[in-house]
Amino acid sequence: MPFPFKMPFPFKVLLVVLLVCILFLLGVNGGFILDDGINITSNYVLYIEKLNIDDLIYAALSFHDGNGSRALPMLTFALDYWRAGSMDASTFKVTNIIIHAITTFFLALFFRQLLLLAKWNARQAALGALVLTLLWAVHPLQISSVLYIVQRMQTMATLFIVLALWSYLLMRQDQMNGGRGRLQGVGVILFWLLALTCKEDTVLLPVYTLLLELTVLRFKAGQAVVTRGLKQSYGLFVGLATLGYIFVVVPKYGCWDICPRRDFNSWERLLTQGRVLVMYLSQILLPLSDRLPFIYEDYPVSRSIWQPWTTIPSFLLLSGLIIWAWCWRNIRPLFAFGILLFFAGHLISSNIIALELVFEHRNHLPLIGAVLALSDLILWGCQRFKVNYTIVSSIFLALIIFFAVNTAYQSYLWGNGARLGQKLTKLSPYSIRAWNQYAATYFDDYNVTKNPESLKKAISISEDAFQKIGTPSIAANIIIYKSILGTASTQDWGNYNRSLSHSTDARLNKQTMNILVDNYVKGFDIDEDQLIAAMTVLEHQGNMSDQDYLNVANQVYNSKQRINTIVFFKKVVEVYPKNDPIIVGLIEGLEKGRYVEWSQILKKVEEEKSAK
Repeated sequence: MPFPFKMPFPFKVLLVVLLVCILFLLGVNGGFILDDGINITSNYVLYIEKLNIDDLIYAALSFHDGNGSRALPMLTFALDYWRAGSMDASTFKVTNIIIHAITTFFLALFFRQLLLLAKWNARQAALGALVLTLLWAVHPLQISSVLYIVQRMQTMATLFIVLALWSYLLMRQDQMNGGRGRLQGVGVILFWLLALTCKEDTVLLPVYTLLLELTVLRFKAGQAVVTRGLKQSYGLFVGLATLGYIFVVVPKYGCWDICPRRDFNSWERLLTQGRVLVMYLSQILLPLSDRLPFIYEDYPVSRSIWQPWTTIPSFLLLSGLIIWAWCWRNIRPLFAFGILLFFAGHLISSNIIALELVFEHRNHLPLIGAVLALSDLILWGCQRFKVNYTIVSSIFLALIIFFAVNTAYQSYLWGNGARLGQKLTKLSPYSIRAWNQYAATYFDDYNVTKNPESLKKAISISEDAFQKIGTPSIAANIIIYKSILGTASTQDWGNYNRSLSHSTDARLNKQTMNILVDNYVKGFDIDEDQLIAAMTVLEHQGNMSDQDYLNVANQVYNSKQRINTIVFFKKVVEVYPKNDPIIVGLIEGLEKGRYVEWSQILKKVEEEKSAK
């Protein structure tokens, strides 16, 4: 696949980047979805009107209530809001596409340098780098990394890891030529530090560079002292990393009963990840739209090595791939590095830490290894059977076109919330997230246009979902949507209460109640008596405490709905013990606050309670 005219390698890469951008721009009009809400649209610290140091620092530190991690992506979210002047999803998506374009450019430089160090000639290395870069950049799995706005955390992390790996190869090339590579080494450290501000699993960079040494680079250097230093440094790293895993990671992050907020423990998670990794590999090889559901909340957990039966075969397959890569590390070092890089990229996300089981974006960096291994395997097969250059070129061209066509279709789906919602609910018909996202598309449209037809469509979708799933989350959304139209009925509340009573997910049940309360205090027309009746259902389940009732009452008291607070205060008095100091203090406080009528009502409730 030679270019028809000569041009410098960077310009060829720019043509590749342009093609990639065209594919992803098809999805630029889609909206915010799922975790974009809690991390971006509902994170009001990002809503900066003017550029000043204090606001930018607060925005950068706003991930997970200001714990300071992933600061660089959070900062860019704030800058996107500032330049758009609003939460305009297309502005955020364009930034994501630009990041993907920059990563694509530097990945080509990394691949070319890698192929040169693997003893390819300059022309072969340039052409091979372009092909590998295209395979990675236009792969359909990239859609859920690039067009899912919040995953900028992942794509920026990959960008800086690619830059760090490229710098590492340049450093090692200089060392092989007899130098020390100090300047390039500074680049490795700088880009690694930037990567660490984007996502925590970038701590794995030394693992990736070690794999380069074990396969392609072989610790070679022009000076014996450099070779010795490399081996000693990596030996020390492996020893410390092993001790850290055993004595820090396992005790701190392992949960061998049931992990908090999960329905599995660490052992079950490890077993499940064998099947997950095999699924990822199958999606990489055959990335058809219907095989990329994006939402995997119902992915079955491996409860033992026998259940489901695919658990053991999955681990046998994965073990076989690793052994194959290790055996071929001398004869096909690029294949070996690619396979090992794929597994190394999942070393944290497929470990004992109680993360969600499956996410497509976790393949963003490991996909580099997968396309490298696949391409080298194709080349090996062609060389083995003496296939001519034209057929080899046709194979890779067909693979690129296959990936690009499927990516264009996926991008088209992601370019419209309704299209995406239809697809998600088709592929995951029992997914709460999929149905809620589908309905939210029309609810968001209503918030902008105030067109009641959009709200009616959101209600219709939610009612269809409730017939399939019947969860409190969907029932609560129906009440919220209908309350805006003033059509919430007793039947709707009955459906919600029944779904609460049948649900065993205490966390989800309470979460839906909190959402209803939040919307009530915002001024939505939600019936107070029905709301309290639903709280009583939670109370009977043991999921609503006396303190929870008091918290709700205080929340209402401090809101625009204060006039109705007495309804909630009455319930608080009913559930608390007789003459409880909290109730005594509440009544006294109301009297001092000139709510004498309310205090008298509560005193009467207290007296009636003792009479019973």
